[in-house]
Amino acid sequence: MSNRFETAFAKGPALVCFITGGDGDTAANLDALVEGGADVIELGMPFTDPMADGPAIQEANIRSLDKGTRTADIFRMAAEFRTRHPHVPLVLMGYANPMTIRGPEWFAAECAKAGVDGVICVDIPPEEDAALGPALREAGVSLIRLATPTTDDARLPAVLEGSSGFLYYVSVAGITGMQQAAQASIEEAVARLKAASDIPVAVGFGVRTPEQASKIAKVADGVVVGSALVDLVRQHGDKAAGPLKELTSALAGAVHSAR
Repeated sequence: MSNRFETAFAKGPALVCFITGGDGDTAANLDALVEGGADVIELGMPFTDPMADGPAIQEANIRSLDKGTRTADIFRMAAEFRTRHPHVPLVLMGYANPMTIRGPEWFAAECAKAGVDGVICVDIPPEEDAALGPALREAGVSLIRLATPTTDDARLPAVLEGSSGFLYYVSVAGITGMQQAAQASIEEAVARLKAASDIPVAVGFGVRTPEQASKIAKVADGVVVGSALVDLVRQHGDKAAGPLKELTSALAGAVHSAR
């Protein structure tokens, strides 16, 4: 679907880094992630009820919304990122309301115009794909689906249908940033997902340290880190770029040398 994704995952295990748009100096923070070695960027669209996210990202959503961040601002950040980083895949992650309120075709067209490669919509299940999926695919934007520990063999084909870019494996039955899944359960799940599909599998939720990232990168195609990075933005505010680059660099080193 997107050559940027193919290139990013072809090099070996990829580091996927998440921050919330509009929280802190977003442009500087995005640049810091790329400079630190992130292979794929996820930009969170702030939302009032981010049900999959733990306290760190919930608070980042509130900080961003309190500053007046709107969907138009997120698309501007995305377009400016694309100008500065023509080759790095950019994913918008968020919830159905901001993505569908003006109609899915509008949202998909704005994504394409801004150079967005993929979209993760947490609260549109595969059974409701018509709400967004066809418009994104028509616009050439990957719909990145979530698989979880409760996605059984009967449901997995529905999750994979129409999915592209990569598959995001949510490694815990819970919210972001709180607990980490046992490595054995991650290895078992990744093996099952890879047997069912040829798109890359990236593992997230609860990954905070280079050590954790390295273990996951031994078996998965990608490792997603969010809350640990968002915590740095909370701590350092508009001066978070340096600490973000430092942590990203440590994570990237661990992921890229895992195999």
